[in-house]
Amino acid sequence: MDDGLPPLREVIAAHGLSAKKALGQNFLLDLNLTRKIARAAQPGPEDHIFEVGPGPGGLTRALLMEGAGHVTVIEKDPRCLQALEDIAAAYPDQLTIVHDDAMGFDFASAAPHKVAANLPYNVGTALLTGWLSAPVWPPRWQSLTLLFQKEVAQRLVAPVGSKAYGRLSVLTQWRAEASLLFDIGPKAFTPPPKVTSALVYITPTEAPQSVSVDALSRITAAAFGQRRKMLRQSLKSLGIDPIALCEAAELDPTTRADAVPVADYVSLARALPLLP
Repeated sequence: MDDGLPPLREVIAAHGLSAKKALGQNFLLDLNLTRKIARAAQPGPEDHIFEVGPGPGGLTRALLMEGAGHVTVIEKDPRCLQALEDIAAAYPDQLTIVHDDAMGFDFASAAPHKVAANLPYNVGTALLTGWLSAPVWPPRWQSLTLLFQKEVAQRLVAPVGSKAYGRLSVLTQWRAEASLLFDIGPKAFTPPPKVTSALVYITPTEAPQSVSVDALSRITAAAFGQRRKMLRQSLKSLGIDPIALCEAAELDPTTRADAVPVADYVSLARALPLLP
């Protein structure tokens, strides 16, 4: 299937869309690759898909070509808007363009949706944390198909005890199931980044263990802030008795941060408000 639009390299040249490092931009120009990413998001005619940082619209076009019912793109860079308008003209009533910073966008109030994005490197982790920290759960998003730096992607799925296991691992695995799909090398991007990227597929868990997001964030920040130290030492930064906290959560205070399973971090977070 051909959408009848010009190749992305021609679109970039026509609109002067050189990628801006300050915006974390790295454009994907290979439509075969963007369609592979789009298929991973499993777009259907009833699906509303949000895309963050579409740039010249390579993934946008792919999502529509692969059958997405409606796509809403959130683009901060005004230089990209005309290229996106051209796509909207080719897909009447199927593409909504929002000129805004995704960091301030209210996803929690949107209709049920999926998210698919080649996330800007400089805001990817912050956006993911926001989606995983939604105050109401299950959230409004049904799945997240996201392209990260591979190092970040590996943290999301890292098992307890591994070097990559950390705060992001706990937050992700507490409320969701994440899987690594495939890597994308630097040469696929314009300009090429210095790192390999990886596509991650995330779905929310219907009934995660109930605990305050803020409490879990405080616990993991303290523990992984000094990950080589035992909990009895690293949790002192919370300003409470760390040994009493561990005892309340039925944990050995000599355990180190990377050896504590997600369920035990939840227990620590639950015990936090109970202590004086």
